[in-house]
Amino acid sequence: MNQDFEPECAQTPMAAISPPISVPITRSATLNFGVIGMGAVGSVLAAAWKQAGHNLVGVAARSAGSRERAAAMLPGVQFVSPQELCAQVDLLVFTVRDTELADLVENLASQGVFRTGQLVAHTAGAFGLEVLSPAAESGVIPLALHPAQTFSGTSLDLARLHGCFWAVNAPLALLPVAQALVLDIGGIPRVLADGARPLYHAALAHGANHLVTLVTQTLRALQVAGIEDSASFAQPLMKAALERALQEGEAGLSGPISRGDAPTIAKHLRALENGQWRDSEDLDPALPRDNLADLPGTYRALAAATAARVLNRGGINELQYKQIEGVLGNCAPDRQER
Repeated sequence: MNQDFEPECAQTPMAAISPPISVPITRSATLNFGVIGMGAVGSVLAAAWKQAGHNLVGVAARSAGSRERAAAMLPGVQFVSPQELCAQVDLLVFTVRDTELADLVENLASQGVFRTGQLVAHTAGAFGLEVLSPAAESGVIPLALHPAQTFSGTSLDLARLHGCFWAVNAPLALLPVAQALVLDIGGIPRVLADGARPLYHAALAHGANHLVTLVTQTLRALQVAGIEDSASFAQPLMKAALERALQEGEAGLSGPISRGDAPTIAKHLRALENGQWRDSEDLDPALPRDNLADLPGTYRALAAATAARVLNRGGINELQYKQIEGVLGNCAPDRQER
């Protein structure tokens, strides 16, 4: 880590909470900006900052699909090379894939295209300021700006940015600049130390990306069971469960694990492992069967984690836990002592 660019607030875990800033946070001055990477994130953020009054100089897009997306979101936008963009903008934003970011920054820095005082930002959740160190050595002001939001790459995303939380970091004196850029597009900035970002990003990926898998597995199982409009059927329950989890934490758990009901869990696993079952009168031979082969493993892993948490907080006793553990097999995680 380049210590010159690590804010003092990043020294302890408590620094993951946004510290008080003595400089008032206001809307940023109008900037000439450009975006490198026209995936779902880049195209939407470019449109958002443009709508906020900043001047979009151009974008760099590599694939035909990215160019089409940019043209749809940003009519009349200029496509230029990353090198040309660097020479023309006050603010340069990288929204490329995480695996490409470090090499791209280093390559551009080696060409001497960055300018002293230029704002250079990236939107990668797992990275902090260190990945921009090659640019910072040229005198740029590095910014880490990650929106805690999912993106489709369409205009629907613009509304989702309002009220969206962002994890930001910058040199301590420049934190208000990073925060102002987020405020410009309706976001809520929170300062997050570089050292906390991998865990932060893992948490969001687990809660959002893996949630998609969990939800779609649920819908598939309902369809195989004969529930045709599975999304509408499950939505009230799943929304209520999510709301309770957010509001009540683990106390919002219901269902067989919360009451130590091992026989019901065993019945669930038998049904999931049979998979292809569907009442013959409901089976449409024209539709391919879904054998649900991936569901038992997911169910066992999540049930084991849930049972361990319920035991740790005293919701079930040791005997009930052992019974559930026996049903699940060798999936139970290590338990912390209460």
